[in-house]
Amino acid sequence: MKTDEIEKMETIKRLTSSCLNTLRPVDNKNRMHTAEIKVYDYYELASVIRNLMRLCIVALDHDGAELPITIENRSIDVGLILGIALQLFPIDEFELLNEISILFPVNSRNEDEKISMSNNPQPS
Repeated sequence: MKTDEIEKMETIKRLTSSCLNTLRPVDNKNRMHTAEIKVYDYYELASVIRNLMRLCIVALDHDGAELPITIENRSIDVGLILGIALQLFPIDEFELLNEISILFPVNSRNEDEKISMSNNPQPS
């Protein structure tokens, strides 16, 4: 490997260890991962779940877009739902993708492909 390629691989290893934070492996057998949300207490967790369920009910009822009368508090705290979505948004992973795109710009990838193709011509 060329020195430049080795340096790029070292940079990618360093970045992945610091940027891949959204998912955490549960175990190695089934390749499952967990994503974490932070809540203050059980009441906030219950509010998140109830608001998600309300949002789904409204989404399913395209025509009426109303919650059933049996549900006492019919308002949906969209801000709470969006806050959860923001917690789950993998911003660190996008930082990693950005750094990789800097290390391997599109133009240089096209040049690498041309060099590879000229070194290994395809049979006709």
